[in-house]
Amino acid sequence: MPARAQNKSAFEVHPAVAMAQSVIAAMKEKTGRSLEDWLEVVGNDGPPTEKERREWLKAKHGLGTNYAGFIAETSVGKGEQYSPEGYLRLAGQYVEKLFAGPKAGLRPIYDALLAAGLKLGKDVRVSPCQTFVPLYRNHVFAQIKPATRTRIDFGLALKDTKTPKRLIDTGGFAKKDRITRRIEISSPAEIDDEVRRWMKAAYDMDA
Repeated sequence: MPARAQNKSAFEVHPAVAMAQSVIAAMKEKTGRSLEDWLEVVGNDGPPTEKERREWLKAKHGLGTNYAGFIAETSVGKGEQYSPEGYLRLAGQYVEKLFAGPKAGLRPIYDALLAAGLKLGKDVRVSPCQTFVPLYRNHVFAQIKPATRTRIDFGLALKDTKTPKRLIDTGGFAKKDRITRRIEISSPAEIDDEVRRWMKAAYDMDA
């Protein structure tokens, strides 16, 4: 299980960080240079912007899109999220930005949904992204997404389970996405027994 951040929100390292670390570890074998070597090459000979560097790495050095993009992004100082420590430093910032400004009024809904999710079991993990906050067990079973200034879309991974109209079909099952239903929530009072019941159903389904 990923390391848990030592803060009140109990954030953990996003699974994508482990994938990034695997890319870094295999980079020298796959490309002939380590990440540090590529950053030196880009810094010495590459163009100034991230976009230009990505295309330059592909055209001049024959790198694939994923490697070129990763190196270019890291070269302009955006690589902090690819290390466990860096991600955990950013996780709280992601949440603060999600619920800042016009969407600040949604924060109590987020806090209540997060608390309810964490109560489901000690194996619940929370790994914020820049656009939503997913809850994991073995996979993502729920996500908290500020959809408008007045509403959170609470997504649930319920496969093709038959649900009442309140749970809106996202089209996810047909597209093979994890999240297949969403509940529109505009106040903490709407996080009722029905919401908690379906949240637990999604959690149990991911056992």
